[in-house]
Amino acid sequence: MAKTLVITGASSGIGAATAKAAAEAGWNVALLARSADKLEALAGEIGDAALAHPCDVTKRDEVTEALKRTAAHFGGIDAVFANAGTGVSKPGIGNGDPDEWRAMIDVNIMAVLYAAHAAIPHLKKTKGHFVVTGSKAGRDTFKGSVYSATKWFVHGFGENLAEEMREFGGRATVIAPGMVDTAFFDEPKPTKIQAEDVANAVMFTLSQPETAAVREIYLMPND
Repeated sequence: MAKTLVITGASSGIGAATAKAAAEAGWNVALLARSADKLEALAGEIGDAALAHPCDVTKRDEVTEALKRTAAHFGGIDAVFANAGTGVSKPGIGNGDPDEWRAMIDVNIMAVLYAAHAAIPHLKKTKGHFVVTGSKAGRDTFKGSVYSATKWFVHGFGENLAEEMREFGGRATVIAPGMVDTAFFDEPKPTKIQAEDVANAVMFTLSQPETAAVREIYLMPND
């Protein structure tokens, strides 16, 4: 039976590229994001292996319900990719906007926690895998960057979760890219990491034998 991967932030960029890569590798994919139109279009492109779940990943009940429906539809969940993330328009602490920080923390931190909390009961059954999008910004210091601080949380949480999941034979991985050519940036960046490159990293970690747990993959653009 085909394995099933749940992806948050699945409507574009890294999430959409990973959905396509996983489907090509024989996985079922459940697509979670707020943009129903984009999700339905992507699911239509992938075919029967895809299930669109329009939802707000910062709402715990919606995430829990989406995972429950996915497990019922496909017969279980083998992996979850908590990929949804956002930044702010006003950088720095002194000039930053605390309301923007709150909205970003809800996506970059709380949505990851909600996804993990909802996923654990399903992943225990399959000795499954939790993958989360970190960042170079979660490994280095960036002047006044609250975004960077949220990614530092992701990196620490990924290690802590890996230790907990180890107890039931599960695994957790942080995928940490540098600059990626996605809609996150206003201008195209064709020489930077491509969304497909990150998708390849996700599929690599999901394809490892039971004896190997890839805890982090750190990707940088080669320009």
